[in-house]
Amino acid sequence: MKNIGIWMDREKAHIIRLDHKDENMETIFSEVEFFNRKGTSGPRVKSGATQDVTHDRTYLEREKAQLKSYFKKLVDAIGDADAIALFGPADTNEKFRKELLEHHKSLAARVKAVTKADSMTENQTKALVRDFFDPKK
Repeated sequence: MKNIGIWMDREKAHIIRLDHKDENMETIFSEVEFFNRKGTSGPRVKSGATQDVTHDRTYLEREKAQLKSYFKKLVDAIGDADAIALFGPADTNEKFRKELLEHHKSLAARVKAVTKADSMTENQTKALVRDFFDPKK
């Protein structure tokens, strides 16, 4: 039985594969950019306000496309899983589960848990996944 635990955030995903006594870890980076608003700091001559124009829609659409690409890489990496557990400090794991439910129903059925977990070292992440799938518990 191949159990896979994924600790993920917007920056990267650590995929831990447990197959009998074997344990492998793979890291996939998201390439999601952090969008920082940059203003022109123009003069306030006519309107009394700065000329900063934020194109939030453009940033959100680009971020959405980058997340979709990130999730596609993850789906390709975990396609052979029998059971999946998602961990992470933010809502990225929830978004990934939603993506699985909408577009990859067979994988979504294998998700056993979506749990909040703070940032951890690689060894702590491996231990978390081992403990989650431990049949003795």
